[in-house]
Amino acid sequence: MRSVKDTELYKHLLGINPPWTVGRIDLDAKERRIDVHLEHRDGLRWPCPECGHACGLHDHAGERLWRHLDSCHFLTYVHARVPRVKCREHGVRLVSVPWAEAGSRFTLLFEAFAIAVLQEASVSGAAQLLGLSWDEAHGIMQRAVNRGLAAREELDLTVIGVDEKCVGQGPKFFTMVYDHTGRRVVHIAEGRDREALGSFFEELEAPQLGRIKAVAMDMSKAFISLAQEALPRPEDTIVFDRFHVMKAMNKAVNDVRREENKQLVRDGDRRLVGTMHIFRYAEENLPEKYEARLDELKASKLRTARAWAIKELLRELWQCRNLKRAEALWARWYCWATRSQLDPVKKVANMVKEHLTGILSYYKHRITNALAEGTNSKIEWIKNTARGYRNWENLKTAIFFHCGGLELSNVSLRPV
Repeated sequence: MRSVKDTELYKHLLGINPPWTVGRIDLDAKERRIDVHLEHRDGLRWPCPECGHACGLHDHAGERLWRHLDSCHFLTYVHARVPRVKCREHGVRLVSVPWAEAGSRFTLLFEAFAIAVLQEASVSGAAQLLGLSWDEAHGIMQRAVNRGLAAREELDLTVIGVDEKCVGQGPKFFTMVYDHTGRRVVHIAEGRDREALGSFFEELEAPQLGRIKAVAMDMSKAFISLAQEALPRPEDTIVFDRFHVMKAMNKAVNDVRREENKQLVRDGDRRLVGTMHIFRYAEENLPEKYEARLDELKASKLRTARAWAIKELLRELWQCRNLKRAEALWARWYCWATRSQLDPVKKVANMVKEHLTGILSYYKHRITNALAEGTNSKIEWIKNTARGYRNWENLKTAIFFHCGGLELSNVSLRPV
């Protein structure tokens, strides 16, 4: 171990200003490690970290160690004995240091670099690149999210989406609220009941609720009743999302197909065997290799083919030029669906009729929860690359980190 004289260099690299200075630098070439030891002048008064009141020195905590950015591929660590003050109001407190956040074992500059890596890689991948444990890397992510949420301005939302997500085994659900304008997740709560969504509305003051012009959501009774209570004009605001309507319709088609296939197979007819995926496609998205088979099925008198055709007409409900044409198409579709003699299809028709006002509100606001579906894909990436999140709070942190649109870096990251 030998001492290096480049104290001025490391003062600039670390952004160290009086009263702190670099006392000495130790280099261990064998271990490829540099240790920077910081000192301060005597006879100083230090601000209480709670109230900022200038206090005399009480004593020093034991020497602490912070990981810094590597120096020419050498691991670099900062050492210091941090002063403690005795505030009349708050008692003995450890003073804040300019190079690191309270409670962190990493310098601000190291954390800023780690955050940039974590934004591009999984926690496991970032930890390996940075030479950290999984817990250390996730701790940096957690502090970044806490900092971002604390610094987030008052929510000013005009168009939002509400969606539920199933995670893990059990199954376990959580509810998310999206800001469509800012394209970010603004709220995450465990569960999919009134309490989960209610915790979001409780955060908003009356003027904030009044600025919400549209809410894209599914037809959950719990969500609907809560939104009707919380929003000033729910009948003009709620938009039932196309995805959930079509999900119900696709399920109805498959229910018809499955029942009909059982009957056909008993009679030796295998036309519907292996066709589940074909009927899930929209006609314009059908791969070319399935076109001939679908044409054959469409030309048949099978109940499944009729259910699929009814499903395709329902898709057009969101493609009309205006509300008047949508209402006309709805009337035609409803008449066909209810007279189809297909019970699963009739069940969907009644569901659509019950929620028709909210479904056709699409023509006023022109929104869907496509943003939520895209975010769900990113959440699956988060879960898979982390090899699963068993801890609910850790998953919540990761979602806010990648999808919350937060300012993650500390404002003090520039050298001070």
